[in-house]
Amino acid sequence: MKNKEYIKESLKHIWHPCSQMKHHEKTPLIPIKKARGSWLIDFDDKKYLDVTSSWWVNLFGHNNKIIKQHIVKQLNKIEHVMLAGVTHEAVIKLSKKLGKLTKLGHCSYGSDGANAVEIALKMSSHYWQRVGLPKKNKFVYLENSYHGETIGALSVTDISIFRKQYTSLIRPYFSTPSPDSRLKKIDQTSDEFIQERTNSLKKLFEDKHEVISSIILEPLIQCATGMGMYDSIYLKKVRDLCDQYDIHLIVDEIAVGFGRTGKMFAHQYEKIIPDFICLSKGLTGGYLPLSVTLTNNTIYSAFYSDKLADAFLHSHSYTGNPLACSAALGTLSIFEKEDVFRNNKKTATLINKLMLDYKNLPIKNLRHIGMIWAFELSHKIDVDKFVDYSISKGVLIRPINNTVYFMPPYCINEKEARHMIKVTSDAIKQGI
Repeated sequence: MKNKEYIKESLKHIWHPCSQMKHHEKTPLIPIKKARGSWLIDFDDKKYLDVTSSWWVNLFGHNNKIIKQHIVKQLNKIEHVMLAGVTHEAVIKLSKKLGKLTKLGHCSYGSDGANAVEIALKMSSHYWQRVGLPKKNKFVYLENSYHGETIGALSVTDISIFRKQYTSLIRPYFSTPSPDSRLKKIDQTSDEFIQERTNSLKKLFEDKHEVISSIILEPLIQCATGMGMYDSIYLKKVRDLCDQYDIHLIVDEIAVGFGRTGKMFAHQYEKIIPDFICLSKGLTGGYLPLSVTLTNNTIYSAFYSDKLADAFLHSHSYTGNPLACSAALGTLSIFEKEDVFRNNKKTATLINKLMLDYKNLPIKNLRHIGMIWAFELSHKIDVDKFVDYSISKGVLIRPINNTVYFMPPYCINEKEARHMIKVTSDAIKQGI
């Protein structure tokens, strides 16, 4: 079959996420047959540069030999075993490696990012019950934050399009002003702006610390709000406030972990140690669904008891799946064997240089950290036209409202980067 037939069958049978299906009456789906490196290939053999890493999961390119080898090796041993009263080699190896990387030693496995967030929220609240402080059961989140679309994760998500229709299902918690640098007043310095946002959080902690269990934040980048980036010093200030008021710090590294920001994990820019770390997406290099929530020994020990009822109870059928753990081990092995951060820095320098072509275009807030770039299109530009043109020229892109972002796989080369910048530059001009 060709593209046309696959599109028809997909529209007939599949309800695609984060999509208005009626939209595809005019804008066709792209059926993908195969992929290699930075490229996706459809059933008409047209190639598309995957500049969003397939929703930010693919780190080292599609069809990566090393990750595939790890999966195949595991497949020949055991495909799955329950992680309850039973354990296996892959999950042990992975947990040891993640513990060493994060300095948090206890791993609870889930299926995806929202699941990891649910675990962290539940575990934090449950911990305070275990130590005799049951009133500490509310959470704090940043304005414009995104942490997933399950009911628990939505309770700490502050993006209306995801949250509004389910308000009746969500418990009310506390939001605090975002440190997103785009919100800074013209006459404010960066230090003044961060201090203003810190002061707001401090006031909230002062007033409500007796009922606050934890604060959850996306370190350095609020992704789904349009790649809102902020100064890392905010992380240090939040950590200090959490210590002062006895509140847990949860960092949601689901989108920004595993080198996306230029360090293995974004919170490491300030050398802080959170109470919980949520990981997914890049964890398996984009191969299989897996998430993990890591925490410290103090929290782990609070659940250690002779009674099952005292344990932390959260599971699903594929917890710690061996194939997914093997994919994660393959991903980490690339970090261990290759100078990923040095190579990414070279790539980022190149892309920043190429982006000089944008200087006279109607965009604003061009920003960058690690292997993430973003900017806002002028409201004069038709975003749909921008997207359609980019796709027609072989660059697969998915803006967030009028925010265009690039989060390409780390294997993107100079020729591909030039193609990405040339096509999107032309697309901006076409959209005016």
